[in-house]
This record gives sequence, C-alpha cells and structure tokens, in this order.
Amino acid sequence: MFVSYLLLTLFHTETAMLARPGGESIGCDDFLGSDKVLDKCGVCGGDNTGCQVVSGVFKHALTSLGYHRVVEIPQGATKINITEMHKSNNYLALRSRSGRSIINGNWAIDRPGKYEGGGTMFTYKRPNEVSSTAGESFLAEGPTNEILDVYMIHQQPNPGVHYEYVIMRNNAISPQVPPHRRPGEPFNGQLEEEDRGQEDREEREKNQEKEDSQVEAPEVFTSESTQTFPVRHPERFPSHRPDNLVPPAPQPPRRSRDHNWKQLGTTECSTTCGKGSQYPIFRCVHRNTHEEVPESYCDSSMKPTPEEEPCNLFPCPAFWDIGEWSECSKTCGLGMQHRQVLCRQVYANRSLTVQPYRCQHLEKPETTSTCQLKICSEWQIRTDWTSCSVPCGVGQRTRDVKCVSNIGDVVHDEECNMKLRPNDIENCDMGPCAKSWFLTEWSERCSAECGAGVRTRSVVCMTNHVSSLPLEGCGNNRPVEATPCDNGPCTGKVEWFTGSWSQCSIECGSGTQQREVICVRKNADTFEVLDPYECSFLEKPPSQQACHLKPCGAKWFSTEWSMCSKSCQGGFRVREVRCLSDDMTPSSLCDPQLKPEERESCNTQDCVPEVDENCKDKYYNCNVVVQARLCVYNYYKTACCASCTRVANRHVGFLGSR
Repeated sequence: MFVSYLLLTLFHTETAMLARPGGESIGCDDFLGSDKVLDKCGVCGGDNTGCQVVSGVFKHALTSLGYHRVVEIPQGATKINITEMHKSNNYLALRSRSGRSIINGNWAIDRPGKYEGGGTMFTYKRPNEVSSTAGESFLAEGPTNEILDVYMIHQQPNPGVHYEYVIMRNNAISPQVPPHRRPGEPFNGQLEEEDRGQEDREEREKNQEKEDSQVEAPEVFTSESTQTFPVRHPERFPSHRPDNLVPPAPQPPRRSRDHNWKQLGTTECSTTCGKGSQYPIFRCVHRNTHEEVPESYCDSSMKPTPEEEPCNLFPCPAFWDIGEWSECSKTCGLGMQHRQVLCRQVYANRSLTVQPYRCQHLEKPETTSTCQLKICSEWQIRTDWTSCSVPCGVGQRTRDVKCVSNIGDVVHDEECNMKLRPNDIENCDMGPCAKSWFLTEWSERCSAECGAGVRTRSVVCMTNHVSSLPLEGCGNNRPVEATPCDNGPCTGKVEWFTGSWSQCSIECGSGTQQREVICVRKNADTFEVLDPYECSFLEKPPSQQACHLKPCGAKWFSTEWSMCSKSCQGGFRVREVRCLSDDMTPSSLCDPQLKPEERESCNTQDCVPEVDENCKDKYYNCNVVVQARLCVYNYYKTACCASCTRVANRHVGFLGSR
C-alpha cells in the first residue's frame, strides 16, 4: 500500500507540473494550449462584433437645485465610464431602479472609493487637488445585473457629463462566465457535480436568511428631507469560497471502509466583527484511530461540500470616517477649508453611515480648518500722476500701479485684491477752453470731370490761443465743407459707356476713385441704355481704381475773422492760422509763403456822429463789451448804449443786404 501511495503521489506531482508557468498556456476557454482570448465585448474567441459602444454627453441647463437624472445604465452593461467634463461643485449619484442608493444618496456625500451595486464594483473618484480641473467619475467593469440610474446633485451650472458603456447585441454570444462561478452554472457546456440536490440548497438559503435576520445590524442614518432618493441599506455580498477549499481534480475512486471524511475545524473568519464567513475543513481520517491520511484514501465523491457559515456576528465599533479637505477658500492669505466627517459602522462587508451618537465614545475630528497657500501680493504705486492730457478743459492723467509679490516681483493683477486696487487714471480739469472753427482753402478740382460735382475743404474745431479774442465754443454754426461745381455736360460713344473718374477719395496718400460703367447702344444721334447682360460678351471696364495724388503733408488752417476792432475810421480784425499735419497735430512743414494773413484792416469809412442824449456810453472801453458780445444783456446795453446801438444797426443792415 505504501508503494501505491508513492506512485499516486508521483502521478499528481507530474500532473501539477504541466500547469506551471512556462508550459503551454491556458486560453479563455480553460483548455490547455488554447490561443483564444477575450475580445472587447468579453466574448471568448469573439471578433468584437457582439457588442455596441453607447456614449454621449449630458449638457442640459438645469435651474433647480437637487437630484437630476443624467442617464440610464441598462442591465448587462460593461466598461461603464461616467465622468464630469470639468470640476464643479456638483456631485454625481448612483442608485438602482428599485430605489436602492449606491453612491451619494439622501444628500449624504460619500468618500471616494469602491462601492458594490448592480452586480459589479464601482470606483468613485473625486479629484481634490487645487490645480486639477478634472471632475468626478464612476468607473465599473460590469456586467450589471439590473438597471441603474445616474443622477447629478445640481448646485451650479452643469459643465457637462460624459457617459459611455458597452452593451451586448441581441444576436451576440454571451460574455465569458467569470472564474468564480456558483456550482451548477454552465461553463464550457459542462455542469459541475453537486453533492446535494436543489431542495437542499434552497433549505440552506432559508436557514442562512433566518440567521441573518437574528443579527442586529447597525442603524442607518437617513435624512427626512429627501424622500425621492433613499439611502443605501446593507446587502449580503455573494459568498466567496476560499481558493484552498476548491475540490481538486477528480481522482479515480478508492473505496475503503477503513477511512472516511471528517470535519477538522473551520477556516479563519473573514472579518473580526460585523458578520463574516467561514467554511468547515474536511479531512480524510482512519475510521478507528482518526489519524489523518492522504485524501486519496477516501472516496472523493463522498466528500461533503463546504458550506458557508456566519461568524463574528457582533457589529464592529463605530468610527469617524474622515473625508479629504476641500480646496482652500482663498488662493492667498488666510482662508478656510472643510471636510466631511461621518459616523460609520461596518457590517456584512458594507460601511454604513449611522447616527452620530454611536461615535460619542470617540473625539470628533475637526470639520473646518484655516489654510494659507501663500502670502498675498500687494498693490504698489510706482510713479506720480502725469500732467493733464489737455491744456484746457477736462482731460485725464495717469500713474503706474503694479501688483507686487511678497518677494518684490511684479505679477499679474489677479494675484492682488482687485477691490483694493488704487486708481491709475483720473479726470483733470484745466479750466474752460475757447474754441474756433479752422478751415482749409477750397479744393481746386471739381469732384466730377463733367456734369455736377462738388469742391471740398476741411473743417475742424480747435482751441483758440489768441488771448485778445474773448471767443466762446465753436457752437453749432459749422462752416460747410462742400460747395457745388459743374464742368459742363458729359458725352461719350462706346458700347460700355464709362463715366469720368471721381475725385480721389483723399487729397493725399493712397485712395480710390469711382466711375459709372453702363451698357449703351448707339443709334443715329442718341444712346439707348441697355441691361448689363447685353454687353456681357465684352470685357467690362473697371468701375474703381486706386489713386495717389501726392504724399500727405502739412496744411494751413485758419479761423473765421474776428469782429472789427472799430466800427468806423479804420479798425482791424484778426484770425488764427495754424500749420497742421494729417492727424491734426501742430506741424512746422507748411510753406511759409502760402500762409494766410492773420490780420487785415476793416471799417475804413469815416464815422458819422449820432447824438442821442438818452443813449450814451457811460464807459470809455465799451468797445470791449461789443467785442465780447455782451450787448445782449440789459445792463451792458444801457451802460454802453451808443456802442451797442451801432452794432445792432450794422447787424440789421447786414441781414438786409443778404
């Protein structure tokens, strides 16, 4: 018998060596030497046509706070990826179609981690780095065994949620069964032998549920404010059978009445508290001496199947579950950060939120804390105010204001508090300005070579620096800038009739010229205007061309003549003349010989005395009152009656002559 035992042991050793790494590989169909692999659909030996990728983006604009459904994940979905497109203050939530909360239910935000639901394990990620812009995400391999709904807890504008999952087509091969399968489920067309019938399994399940109902589970902490999104309740995880208890490969039956199977203890409990599981250990022993012998001495078909047994049913002690700190409320200086602290208790491999009093034996960690990422930068005024931008009137002045870091470097303005930024520009008032209309001479050319056209001149209102003239603003009496001109009727006789080029759009530099181009038919002594398509077989002359008269330079501008200094016996009047460049700034490039006169004689006729005893000038300088146009006021009209009357008579005579 001992020799037979050695031969049997050697047989098992050689058989085991065939399955060691370095030998032939095992395909996804569990056959040695097979080269079959799983495709993207999870089909062993498939060609990637048995499934469909479903993806999209949820971009709806949400208005109300709370839970809003994003997408439905169907039963059988795999490769699930639900990701926010950008970081936000919103949260993703997940629950089953039956209403069971899986992640972030009942207004309670769970910590990032792994959560079981829908027959698969979801990985919940929430990046918390200050520099990260990634949003929350749910990831799961699947497949799901029920319909799941993804929600968004809306608190700020929706940045968009990308969803993607894989579903099997109706005519596709079912995905490969996982290695850890329940006994009795089909695998490669075969069924594993079961030591007990269907009735025994159902009886064991009923007894297990009865035992579970007698175990006190931790109380679940729920919020009364939300009735539409219930909190998660504990569920039983599928029992995991220890790998070392999987029956070995069937051996030829060795029936012996001297040996039988006997339970020799149990495996270690899977948890130290909160309901774990363990399995009985069966060994082959001598019937009389109970000495353990090799398993080949017993009939393998009679070996009992290890059944899961509950253990350590008492609840685990409650503990404070500490979340990650939020981002600091300020990018610089002293701010605040927050974290979530929940009282949780582990039961049946599930971490559940419970009432806070269960953690009263422990000191509760702080939920808020001060934080400071760096010292804030500050505003510095680098220069004094500049001079006012205008010599008179209201202008602006500026100064240099910079944001400086705590080490003295100039940084972006966003690094400083914009509410405390000193002004770097302000208005300045340099007193009232006297203004006059400045004009150029009329252009020499008419805008049209023939027919009616116009001649133009430039008009600009500018400050008058002639201090002896008490002028006011330019007012609304703007001098005309165009006057009509006519160079005679236009003639011509071609099929495409072209008009004369217009005056160049500008008097100097590069501009454009326009002309009319029409299709005509010449009769005896007349021309008939036709539709343009009648001349389409001919090349049409251009109706626009570039023009360049001369380089731009400075010009003389002058104001209107002032009022004559005397009403008779020879006086004078003046005007201001300036040389201005194209951008209306003072220049010294004008031809001095073309400068218009700034002073000329006026009212050279003799004075005719008019004696009116009731209308006399009471002051010797009434001519200043007249020049200042103060005769419209009653006081000056009485004090300088004679001078104001003469001016009024001349004005009436002037209007009459017009």
